[in-house]
Amino acid sequence: MTHSHDVIIIGGGSAGYAAARTAQAEGASVGIIDQGPLGGLCILRGCMPTKAILRSSDLAALIRRAPEFGLHSPNLQVSLKAIIERKNRLIKEFAEDRVQALQHPRFTLYQERAQFVSPTVIQAGPHRVSAKTYIIATGSVVSRLPIPGLEEAGYLTSDEALELHTMPESMIVLGGGPVALELAQFFSRIGVNITLLQRSAQVLSQTDNDLVRPVEAHLRAEGMTVYTDTHIQQIKSSGGQHTLHFLHRGQPQQVTANSILQALGRRPNIDGLHLEAAQVATHKGTIHVGRDMRTSQPHIFAVGDVNGLHEIVHIAIEQGEIAGWNAVHPDQPPKHYDDRLNSQVVFTDPQVASVGLSERECLHRHLPYLVASYPFNDHGKSLCLGETYGHVKVLCHPQSGEILGGHIVGPEASELIHELIAIMYFHGTVHDLLRIPHYHPTLAEILTYPAEELAGQLPPA
Repeated sequence: MTHSHDVIIIGGGSAGYAAARTAQAEGASVGIIDQGPLGGLCILRGCMPTKAILRSSDLAALIRRAPEFGLHSPNLQVSLKAIIERKNRLIKEFAEDRVQALQHPRFTLYQERAQFVSPTVIQAGPHRVSAKTYIIATGSVVSRLPIPGLEEAGYLTSDEALELHTMPESMIVLGGGPVALELAQFFSRIGVNITLLQRSAQVLSQTDNDLVRPVEAHLRAEGMTVYTDTHIQQIKSSGGQHTLHFLHRGQPQQVTANSILQALGRRPNIDGLHLEAAQVATHKGTIHVGRDMRTSQPHIFAVGDVNGLHEIVHIAIEQGEIAGWNAVHPDQPPKHYDDRLNSQVVFTDPQVASVGLSERECLHRHLPYLVASYPFNDHGKSLCLGETYGHVKVLCHPQSGEILGGHIVGPEASELIHELIAIMYFHGTVHDLLRIPHYHPTLAEILTYPAEELAGQLPPA
């Protein structure tokens, strides 16, 4: 017997649930296939658990700074087991909410592994299901890279790092992306001796260099060893110790630790889907999609991490909503994903937050722009808080003054960036930013300083 639906969603994470909710609201019969555990990467092993444990390490760092603020703090005691248990309590609540949503009678949930049998039929465990349209939202999995000696040594991925109950004495962190940096700083702040290695010339390799420098400086100031511009040669293990041999700017180096965190990225989770049976085209392990989220098969969509465009949750949700609507309305003009307001946050200390175009992108695309910045170490509120690493940077069009991009490295960057997102949503200018009242003293008023400098460079209205 074949079960039929208007739309079948493969994956019940953030992107999949957004697609399912949207398609059902548009009147479709929706089936969801998810082999479990239900909840998705963001809730179970990504955004939420990492932010929960980072809160603990941020507090630890502040407590150590207590004398700076005229306070006496007793010796700080850290329990990794207690930190993880608190995280688990929170995640259990978040996951239960998602499970209840997926099990709602408005959906048909198949807790099975999905495999395409043909472009129009899927096998989900014992169930054979078909639909008019399909939306693939299976997320991503940890990349496995061929580093000599790594598999023999054994290592942690971000998944396992979030479940550690015993604190290692030392750790080598491989990678310089958001996950690597956030977890490296977490472990460093709770007392683990951390050495981080990044292949590129800087951590956060796709980010403007001026935004990266304060992060690298603060990590090193807190005691972390950071190597950039490296090439890993091999790993040798003996007696529970792992020695990594590498080149640093062409010179041989080595470092030894009793644990390794492999945080070299993730890849789309398409193994076992049998996409060849669905005749869905892939390129280098990624499902190619257009701006309407359609794959090479017009009735099959792919959203979230699985399409390789952006590994960011709110973008995955937006893509899911677009695909959910387009799947139900094939005869209407499709909705498209617009990347003008792409934003990203790295929850290190200092945080890094960006929206819109970077200087790197403007130069690469030969787009004219003006840019101005202002440092937190010359801003009253940040000086009062003792948070002086970093700066804000605003890019605008050299004629109209429309804000093209905004970047913040510093305290509460993840919150401050939303003022720039809101202004850019309405195609606002640096003049608009200056007209908006800003309470004094606040961190947010720092954004008016680069805006004022840019307004002075624009031609008269």
